[in-house]
Amino acid sequence: MTWRMPAEWQPHECTWMGWPAKDYEEDPTENDRAFAAWSAVANAIVRFEPVKMLIEPQAIETAKKFLDHRVELVEASFDDGWLRDTGPSFVKNEAGEVAGVNWIFNGWGATSWAIWAKDQHAATQINQFAGVQSIDSKLINEGGGIHVDGEGNLLLTETVQLGEGRNSTWSRQEVEAELHAKLGTKRAIWIRRGLTRDYDEFGTRGHIDIVACFAPGNTILYHDQQDESHPDFSVSHEVKRTLEEAGDFNLIAVPAPKTLKDKHGWVDYSYINHYLVNGGVILCAFDDENDAQAKAILERCYPDREVVLVDATPIFARGGGIHCITQQQPK
Repeated sequence: MTWRMPAEWQPHECTWMGWPAKDYEEDPTENDRAFAAWSAVANAIVRFEPVKMLIEPQAIETAKKFLDHRVELVEASFDDGWLRDTGPSFVKNEAGEVAGVNWIFNGWGATSWAIWAKDQHAATQINQFAGVQSIDSKLINEGGGIHVDGEGNLLLTETVQLGEGRNSTWSRQEVEAELHAKLGTKRAIWIRRGLTRDYDEFGTRGHIDIVACFAPGNTILYHDQQDESHPDFSVSHEVKRTLEEAGDFNLIAVPAPKTLKDKHGWVDYSYINHYLVNGGVILCAFDDENDAQAKAILERCYPDREVVLVDATPIFARGGGIHCITQQQPK
């Protein structure tokens, strides 16, 4: 039996999310900013498809103040709301059955700041809630570290898959073999590294889902930092060269936001971190003059979908984006 991860633009049964943890910063208003940011994404998605929100029982009453009533609250035990990384990667077989790949999650490479005692079991819980089989993997991986087109191609980065704290004892060939076996892919396109900010203390060390992603029509979108003063200027050029060498893909540069820095330094704001839903695209917005240009690009890629801009700045301030907090379950 062959399992295959469908492309994100294929029909969804629902979207899984997780209510964000409290106490991101000492300022208590930051909790409300997180709740509002996650809710804005969920409320945008639920217009198009069902949303199932994992939530600890003590947070339910607070969540109801922010969430659309159509968002289903699912009581669960977990640490934080990065469901792309802690949840399963859903796959399908020839009979149309759905299963969830359960990667090993260890807090983005056993980082000193991460807590994952509960999150390491999040994928198993979601598979049980969804009523699907769990397929266990020995690979340390997160959903933000991979991207597939459903046609056998896979995008990933060296610094995530082969980096210290994850699979540093594995060879590239061993990593590829495990990913191909679990996702039904046949070809891996390796990007050397991710965006600069992602290597700061609270980064993932190079997740692909803010760097490049597939789109229909043999297309790859990639993050294009056009300001030479930003360290991602050279990263973008390297990514473009790698993708050009990968073959006959239609490459589309998606300009980075004009904003270069926040109070912590260089930003990794990226429109690549959008999320596809049934009939829609939920696109990161940054109150930036390039928001409209990114929206136009996504509208050309998905002419039959409504592109909805949602402020992702508060999510990026916590280490991720819209794609990082969502996980699609295919029909």
